Amino acid sequence: MATVNTLLEDINAAPDGPSVAAIFDFDGTIIAGYSATSFIREQIRRGDITPRELVEIMSAMTSFGLGNLGFSGMMAVTSQYMRGIDEETYQEVGKSLYTRQIARLIYPESRALVDAHLAKGHTVAIISSATPYQVQPAAADLGIAHVLCTQLEVQNGKFTGSVVSPTCFGQGKVDAAETLAQQEGANLDNSFFYSDSQDDLQLLERIGKPRALNPSSKLERIARDRNWPIAKFGSRGRPSLGQFVRSVAATSSLVTSFVAGLPIYALTGSRRDANNFSFSLFADTASALIGMDMNVKGEQHLWSHRPAVFVFNHQSKADVIVVAKLLRRDLAGIGKKEIKSENPVIGRVLEMGGVVLIDRANAKSAIDAMSPLVDVMQKQGKSVVLAPEGTRTVGPKMAPFKKGAFHLAIQAGVPMVPIVIRNAGDVAPKGDFVFRAATVEVEVLPPVDTSSWDTASINEHVREVRNMFARALGQPEEQPPSGKAAAKKKTTTGRKKPKAKKSPVKGKSRAVPKAAAKAKPKPKPKPKPKPKPKPKPKPKTKVKAKTAAKRKARPKIKK
Repeated sequence: MATVNTLLEDINAAPDGPSVAAIFDFDGTIIAGYSATSFIREQIRRGDITPRELVEIMSAMTSFGLGNLGFSGMMAVTSQYMRGIDEETYQEVGKSLYTRQIARLIYPESRALVDAHLAKGHTVAIISSATPYQVQPAAADLGIAHVLCTQLEVQNGKFTGSVVSPTCFGQGKVDAAETLAQQEGANLDNSFFYSDSQDDLQLLERIGKPRALNPSSKLERIARDRNWPIAKFGSRGRPSLGQFVRSVAATSSLVTSFVAGLPIYALTGSRRDANNFSFSLFADTASALIGMDMNVKGEQHLWSHRPAVFVFNHQSKADVIVVAKLLRRDLAGIGKKEIKSENPVIGRVLEMGGVVLIDRANAKSAIDAMSPLVDVMQKQGKSVVLAPEGTRTVGPKMAPFKKGAFHLAIQAGVPMVPIVIRNAGDVAPKGDFVFRAATVEVEVLPPVDTSSWDTASINEHVREVRNMFARALGQPEEQPPSGKAAAKKKTTTGRKKPKAKKSPVKGKSRAVPKAAAKAKPKPKPKPKPKPKPKPKPKPKTKVKAKTAAKRKARPKIKK
């Protein structure tokens, strides 16, 4: 029996480049179980199939399983009930179902195999008998560019109720693989094919390196006879009773750990000491119950600069245990308000432990609720931990970062410490209650100095820190805006927007930039009116002139 590490070693030993193809079946190979089950449930919920039609579909699937009906015949029965439905509707249904149900079924081991092939530059593809509406969202999340599936006939944007021939089953998969190899310049004799079913025997025999992943009993017998590598993954699928019980105990340990800290509070009167004891006890108890180990790189950065704003990428509910085990004491946090309605007891315990529960749908109330954390950092010396994505992602790919953590760091004047969690989804993917044993890889990056940050340039700091995560996770970095987008952002970072100037067209206005306004020629000033000439003084009469002359001629009389 091969392990995933053995399979990864085989990939690393293969030549680099697209001449090597890595082909994956979908149902049972990349995901646990069958995506068709989720789609049929969704069709019933939407009313696209009636109870009578469901009976006919199940009868056709049973006949196919017993070998009494071919795959094309089964698809003809199941697809006829989609006649007249918009294809665009099912593209959206596929994306929604992937987020809500199918994403958590992806085997972490299969994701690791896909990533290893992509890193080698191989031509990676999914060839599946399922429809693209079941497979495409998963392929996009995994970074797989080539998807070859059974196609449903579409005319004028609507399903006709027919299937495109040939279907991607049996020899159809071989034909699809050969077409792919011809287009991409791959050599199937040096390529890999991963499958769980004996239905894929023709392609397994055609390929150079067949691999049986989670095989059916029949395929396992064939693989053993032919010395094909066999690997079975227990990381997904139906949990055991023991896993379920341990998961319940791990979740409940948050409450029991808080209760265990009450005597400390009663004896010392220090809520801080009681909370520190409870957080450490919870971290150790919960991780032991679920069998979670941690491999931490850069652990010294957790203690070199405190208080700080610790930020982490959020994949799983196991992140709470990861963060508690890393940081252990003198913590305040931020969580979603919905916790109180989902589990009032745990919500109350978190609040008493210093976690602020915010309404993510109301930005203003969220900011108001977070503002006391500035005092917590400045006056009490506690650190704050939060996920800037705001919610869990369905896979390792990061979502956009929100700005709350960055405003906190600026206002409190403390550094920001990024915590990169690589694979917490292996422990508990989004939407899954059960915790599973796994080793979580964590990298703590050096603290980021925020002393020169300001709110006017906060978008740049968000991008800078997010790109630190992206580099550590091997994901694409976010590029700075350029051209018009950059100019537009500048107007929203503290500068006043130009006033709207009326346009000659009624009811419309246009913003005139200041530079353009200055460049506009000034109108010529109107000429000033000439001043009216002052009237000449009237000439004195002869009598008055003589009198004046006599006054001048009179001698002055000395007193």
